[in-house]
Amino acid sequence: MTAIQQLARMLRTVRPLRPRQFIAEILYLVRGVGSPVRSEEAEPELSSGIPLAPFLPGPVHARWLGKGVLQLINHRADFSRGVDWSYAEGGPLWAYLLHNCDHLRDEGLTSERRAELIRDWIQNHTSGVGWDSHPTCLRILNWGKLLVFPENLALDGNFSRQIRGSLAQQADTLDAHLEVRVQGNHLLSNLLGIVFAGLLFDGPRADRWLGRSEALIREIDLQFNDDGGHEERSPMYHALLLENLLDTLNLARARLDRVPDKLIETLEEVASRALFALSVWSLPDGEISLFGDSVFGVSNRLDTLVEYAEVLGVVPARPATLGLLDSTGFARLDGGAFALIVSVAAPSPAHQPGHAHCDALAFELSCGDERVVADTGVFEYVSGERRRISRATLSHSTLEIGGLEQAEIWGAHRIGGRSRVRLVDFQPGARIEATCEAWSTPQHLHRRVFTLQEGALEIRDRLKGPPMPVCFSLPLAPGIKVRLIHDQDGRSELQMILPSGSRIRVMLPVTIEWRIEPHVYFSRFGEEEERERILGEARSFESGTWRFEFLG
Repeated sequence: MTAIQQLARMLRTVRPLRPRQFIAEILYLVRGVGSPVRSEEAEPELSSGIPLAPFLPGPVHARWLGKGVLQLINHRADFSRGVDWSYAEGGPLWAYLLHNCDHLRDEGLTSERRAELIRDWIQNHTSGVGWDSHPTCLRILNWGKLLVFPENLALDGNFSRQIRGSLAQQADTLDAHLEVRVQGNHLLSNLLGIVFAGLLFDGPRADRWLGRSEALIREIDLQFNDDGGHEERSPMYHALLLENLLDTLNLARARLDRVPDKLIETLEEVASRALFALSVWSLPDGEISLFGDSVFGVSNRLDTLVEYAEVLGVVPARPATLGLLDSTGFARLDGGAFALIVSVAAPSPAHQPGHAHCDALAFELSCGDERVVADTGVFEYVSGERRRISRATLSHSTLEIGGLEQAEIWGAHRIGGRSRVRLVDFQPGARIEATCEAWSTPQHLHRRVFTLQEGALEIRDRLKGPPMPVCFSLPLAPGIKVRLIHDQDGRSELQMILPSGSRIRVMLPVTIEWRIEPHVYFSRFGEEEERERILGEARSFESGTWRFEFLG
């Protein structure tokens, strides 16, 4: 790529940034990460009141395995001689997870061990990656949730002062270094962490942190669409934010004398809508769909979050249209044996599409409680081949034109030019129609119609534009046995046997050369499986129909 091409790509990437975001990005490039804030103020006292419900245990990926071995996102580190808080062998995401301290909520840890680990962090990590704003805000939530229930931590007078003083310094530092440059879930989590600290403590410092409540309410309203979906369109990050909203609501209910106006009302209303959105994104096996940057084992499942919310008096909202996230850009059909989720929006939000993939008009399909067509997921956030594969068009069940990506993906989280996607029609339980004009091939319009009938799903593709080579991709879930059959008339079909023994027949579009090949599946961070992918290639394409039939 020439220097001029690189400059053009950079301009396409930064043009959608918000003015404050762009200025903050420039300042960050000049100044780097901010230093911990020092204060002469005394450590604040804990506010009184026990939350209504216990907080949820930590995520399943974060576990202490015994003898000082810590496992985070399928990478293990031997800390039997003490935790190395500067450990970098697991990559930048692993380092963030080490410092956000989800692992302290491992139910296998004793209260003494948790206290020992927190004390060690306070004494030995006085600067470095752990003071970045994102792990700081999540650590405030994690330590705070342990602190409010006395049985979680072995506290003596000295350690109590130590942890309160450290949390206060972390909140002051976070308040001074909000991630305005990043926006999205980072900024929202920052504000949740600060307000959580304000509810956790009493006194003038806590009052200052609670002063961020108005900004938190505004950011919640900005980032959660009216259909309840989070603007970044990642089911995993949506579920993580939903849990943090519920945690803040849980603590706020125990601090009614300190809760700012509208905070509880906002948290209840948005959490209710977000529960509905998560139900659209969850398949019958109980797990989230893997659109965008999503994997299993990091966020809690829908049923766990619904149960937690119900204890707090929050139930999923009743949608205006069943199965549709109109503003967020997802549509769902359920009927007979099939459940189908379709991506019908461009990379989002425009100012921060870092977790977006080339997945316009792609779908995930389940038969009963078994996945059939599955998105690829994510292995890591390091720029490289695995990251490129996660985001690529052919890693999703959609159409690639001319060997080019739908959107101009680059780096680990960057997007320059973006596709244009439109939901044309949605009929609950029956029909979805949407179009995509890829950034790389704006002269082409891909139209896809999904029709769900009893026992069958029909997908009709049309491509308008000059002749150009195309490639269809159908990535399957692991464990499916698949056979490709061609008849004498040039028609092709797939015969699938699912792990349960259920059988599906797929009639494939004609005039396309089909093949089966191995492909990767990253359903969990740091974990790679092999599965089958169906690819169909043609020198040009105008229209064709897929038909999925459940045979029992």
